Amino acid sequence: MDKRRISNTGLGVTNICFGTSGLGNMPDTYGYEVDEGRARATLQAVFDGPVNFLDTSNNYGFGRSEARIGDAIRERGGLPDGFVLSTKIDRDMETGRLDADRVRQSLEESLERLGLDRVQMLHLHDPEHARDLGEITATGGTVEALFRLKEEGLADAVGLAMGRIDVMFPLLRANPFDAIISHNRYSLLNRAADEIFTHANGRGIAVLNAAPYAGGVLAKGSAVMPRVTYQPAGEAELAPVRALEAVCAQNGIAPGPVALQFSLRDPRITSTIVGVSTPERVSQTLDWALRDIPAEVWEQLDDLGYSTEDPEANRDYRPG
Repeated sequence: MDKRRISNTGLGVTNICFGTSGLGNMPDTYGYEVDEGRARATLQAVFDGPVNFLDTSNNYGFGRSEARIGDAIRERGGLPDGFVLSTKIDRDMETGRLDADRVRQSLEESLERLGLDRVQMLHLHDPEHARDLGEITATGGTVEALFRLKEEGLADAVGLAMGRIDVMFPLLRANPFDAIISHNRYSLLNRAADEIFTHANGRGIAVLNAAPYAGGVLAKGSAVMPRVTYQPAGEAELAPVRALEAVCAQNGIAPGPVALQFSLRDPRITSTIVGVSTPERVSQTLDWALRDIPAEVWEQLDDLGYSTEDPEANRDYRPG
C-alpha cells in the first residue's frame, strides 16, 4: 500500500489505519464484549497485513487496549519495521485532570503498557471532557507539554484528537499540530468536520478521519446494529441509514464498502481510521477498500443529503 506523509515529520502511513478502541473491551460504547483471545488474533492479523498504521489511546477500555497491543508487540519481538503506532494523552478518568503534569504521566502509562520507549504519533485526546479547558491552553499548560514531548524525541508527530468541532477549531488555529483526528463527523451521514478538514489540509496538517461507519451501523446494518454514533437509535435516527441502505440495495452493493470509500476517496484525508475487533474485519476492510462502486451510486447518495450538526450532541458518554 502507498504511504502518505504526516506533515513534515518523515512519517509515512497507509490510507487505512486500524482503530483499537473496541479491542479494549468497551461494551458500554459498542454493545458487545471482546475477550483477550479475540483481541490477540485481530492484532496479529493487522501486523501480518499491508496496513502500517494502528491507533489506540490511554483510556480505551481503561488501558486494556494499550495493554493488549503491548502483549501482541512482545509476542512478535517488537513493533514491526515501518509500523506507525498512534496513541493519545488522556485526562485522569476519575478527576478529569488534564494539566501539563498529566501529559507526561499519561504517556508514561502508555509506554509501560505498550512496552515501548517512545511512539511515532501522540495526540491530545478529548480536551472538551477535561475539568478545565483553561489549563490546557494556558502558558506552560497541556498543549505546550505535548509539544515538549516531541522536542524530547518521545514522539515523531503530535496531534489533536477530539469530538466537538467548536472547541477543536480554536485549538487547531492556535497551534502547529502535525495531525488531527475527528470521529463520526465526516461520513455518509454527517459532514460537520468539512470546514476543519479543509483548513487543516490547507496548512499541511494530516487529516485522520475516524469512524466512517458512524459507530458501526453502516458496516453491520441497521437491522443488526440499531445504534448511531454509539447510541441506541430510534426510527427517526435510523431513517437516514435506511435510506442509504435502500440506495445500496438497489445497486447490488453493501453499505460498508461505500461508507469506507466515501472517506478514502476524499483527497484531503490522509488516512481513514477503521475500528476492527475480529481478524475477519481486518481482511474485510481491505476487500471493501478495493470494491468497484459505480458512479451512479455516489450520485444517488448525494441526492439524499446529510447532517452538519454535531452527531454526538446528546451522547451519553461512557468510556467503557
